[in-house]
Formats: sequence, C-alpha cells, structure tokens
Amino acid sequence: MSPVSDLTTAPLRVANLGLPSFAEDLRGLGTDVVQVDWTPPLGGDARLGWALARMLDGDPVGDRVAAANVQALERLLAAQPTWVDVRAARDVLPGLTSRTILHSGPPVAWKDMAGPMRGAVIGALIFEDIADDEETARRLCDRGEVEFSPCHHFDAVGPMAGVISPSMPVLVVRNEAHGNLAFSNLNEGLGKALRFGAYGPDVLERLRWMRDVLGPSLQESVRRLGGVDLKAITAQALQMGDECHNRNLAATSLLFRQVAPALVGSDLPRSQVQQVLEFVAGNNHFFLNFSMAACKAGLDAAASIPGSSVVTVMARNGVEFGIRVSGTGDRWYTAPAERIQGLFFPGYSDADAAPDIGDSAITETFGIGGFAMAAAPAIVQFVGGTPDAAVRYTREMYGITLGRNPAYSLPTLNFSGTATGIDIRRVADTGTLPVINTGIAHKEPGIGQVGAGVVRPPAACFAQAIEGLAGELNLL
Repeated sequence: MSPVSDLTTAPLRVANLGLPSFAEDLRGLGTDVVQVDWTPPLGGDARLGWALARMLDGDPVGDRVAAANVQALERLLAAQPTWVDVRAARDVLPGLTSRTILHSGPPVAWKDMAGPMRGAVIGALIFEDIADDEETARRLCDRGEVEFSPCHHFDAVGPMAGVISPSMPVLVVRNEAHGNLAFSNLNEGLGKALRFGAYGPDVLERLRWMRDVLGPSLQESVRRLGGVDLKAITAQALQMGDECHNRNLAATSLLFRQVAPALVGSDLPRSQVQQVLEFVAGNNHFFLNFSMAACKAGLDAAASIPGSSVVTVMARNGVEFGIRVSGTGDRWYTAPAERIQGLFFPGYSDADAAPDIGDSAITETFGIGGFAMAAAPAIVQFVGGTPDAAVRYTREMYGITLGRNPAYSLPTLNFSGTATGIDIRRVADTGTLPVINTGIAHKEPGIGQVGAGVVRPPAACFAQAIEGLAGELNLL
C-alpha cells in the first residue's frame, strides 16, 4: 500500500489550532483530536506580523538585525562588572539636583505613583531635610516642587520603589570591558524599609546610619581591596544555590569574605567595623543591589546598537511595566504592571499586594534571577512552585534568548550557561514571555514585603517594541 493510501485508510488524527469548539465537533464524530494552545504572533496584527517576518533571519533586514545582535551579545558576554567605590549619589550622578528623587521603573508622575513609591518619596524628602514631616513632603510633591526621574535615566537601579536621593550612598560599579559605570543604592535589609514605602523614625535612623557609617566603611574597604570582581562572585554563587535576585545567601557570604578582612585591617574604629560586619552578616539580601548594578553595567554596554533587537531594560514602577531595546535607544515601551502570582506571608493575600514594582528585573534582563532558577531549586520555597518548575523556567528562557553565558554555568543543567540576550523577535514569534521572580510589596506605604512570587511582563510591551524597531528599520 502506498503512503498516500495509508493516509486515506489509517485512523484520522487531527491537531486543531483553531477554536476549541472545532475540536469538540470532531471528537463527536469519533476523531482523535489534539487541541494546540496557539495564537498568532502579536495578537494577529498583520502589519506588525509582516514587519516581524522581515526582521527574522534570511531576510536582508533580518540579517542586519542578526549582525547587530552578534555585537550586542558579544558585549553582554564580555562584561566585567567590578565594584570600585561608594559615593554620595549627588557626587557621581550628573544632573542630580538637590530636589531630584530617583525611582524604579519607567517615568511616573507623583499623582500616579503606587503607595510604596509615594511612601519612599516622602521618607527620602524627610531624610534629606527638604521636608519636616509627611504633610510638608506631600505638599511639596503636589505643588511640583520635587523633580522625579527613573533611576535608569541616571545609569542606576534600585529595588522595589527604587528611591535614591542626593545624599544617599550608592555603589559604583565599573564595567572593565567597556569603561561604563552603573550605580545602585545600598540594601536596607528586610522588614520595614524605605524601598517598601516605610518612613518611620527607625527607618530614617537606619538610613542616616547607612549614610554616615555604612557607606564610608564600605568605601574604605573597596578602596583598600582595589575593587571587587562581581562577575566572579555571581558565577560562584550560581553554583552554590543562588540565582542572585531573590536568593543571595551565597553571594552575600562571598562578598562578606572579601569585605571583612579589609575592614578589620583598616584604621576605622573597632565599634564601627563591628556594626558594619554585623549588619552585612544579618542581611542575606545584601548582595542584591551589587547584583543589580553589575547587570546594569553589562546591559548598558549593549545599548543603542542600531538594528539590535536585544532587551536592555525591564523595570516596573508599581503602575507600569517598561522595557527598552538596544536598537531604539532610550525609548520606553510600557503597559500596565501585572499582578504577581506567588506565596504570601501569614496574614496577607493578593488583596493586600501592590502590582509588580522595582528595577530588580534587571537581573533577569541580563540572564540570571528567574532565568537561572535551575541553579536555585530552594527558591521555590520562597516564590512558590516546585524544583522541577524552576528547571523548566530556565529551559524555557533558552528559546527567547540569543546565546548562553559560559561564565554563569548551572550545575543542574550539566553546567550549561545562563540564557542571555532577550530577543524581542523571539518573544513576539513564540509568545513566550520572560520569567521574573520577585518580592511582593504591600499596596499601602510602610507595611513592607508581604510575599514573593513569579511574574511575566505584559505582552503589549514587546508588541510596541517590535513596532518601534520596525520603524527604525523603515519597515512601517
């Protein structure tokens, strides 16, 4: 019997890509049907679909995009982030005025800010002695007497509300491969913290101690060390159970091992050294801000490459999620921030949660954090899911990225490198969105973290980015 005859006589099996009702009709006729969960790319927008097709490999335009992406990926893989200093934000962030407050995510006006960010702004204004109390701080903001800007507009990043004010100490991280700098504030620890919108006396007292004691002490230690290789710490921590976003226990310990001897060997007062070491030792998330600045330094080196479809920023302000793409420079593509699916601390639920917020998704943008969950199966106890799901998330991210970072290898995947270089073409073509694991802040200022979980960006951000890049490539 011929192969054609086989098709006409063998039992019929159907893969249905259309409406589920089509499959039900066939099943009613006794046909074996598999329903495929598929939707056309970019929501079926034919105009953007054709533009995307032109951007893919094999088309002359797609070949231009591919060449630009080779350059972007090379810069990402070559990044050598090194912690070199701690300085007051006003001393290292050009253009930061005495009344400039930086925040996480894309631009947002005071009147639209989420509760945690509003609380953090109020706390920062009191901390800077610009306002005496909450009422005065609110009045200044209402009258437009405070300038707000995303951290990313100053080559900086901050977790959750991400608020950085002029006198706050910031980490200075230099990408030795390209010479660019990136910055982040210091991690306050868990509980009531400014990044969650808390601004009580205890929070302000800790911020002043961080400015007057912690910052200068860390500056002394890193200068004595001549810099700290953050890439090496991250690489080792990934092999010790961290993913360097929500789990930083190993990375913080590795950093502590370098900082402690330098502090002990300094001329700083013994009591000051003890305070600093106790603070770092008691904060398992201390490395997070180093991790974020390191990723920012690497991604900024891959920004503004004409034609590149690589994502260079993913950030959230509690109202909108925003991305930036190398080939379109500083342009933001935004959509409403998503709700986070995860585990809540006792006494809290989704009704208490703020929408997705913070710059910490810069870690996933670089290829660690949620992209490296296979390295940190214990993270599921914090964000929900199973160890198998953690591995599945990591494998899934290989499908939307350009390459693998051999410096950041994952033992559970036979030491395969982390998925690196998010490609908006692949995200749009497959419908697979980047995975981010993150903390959940209470929707009201000052209460703090109420859980942790997993979230993905809105698909609309990537559709907008495809349109923006298509415009740059003269496809529309």
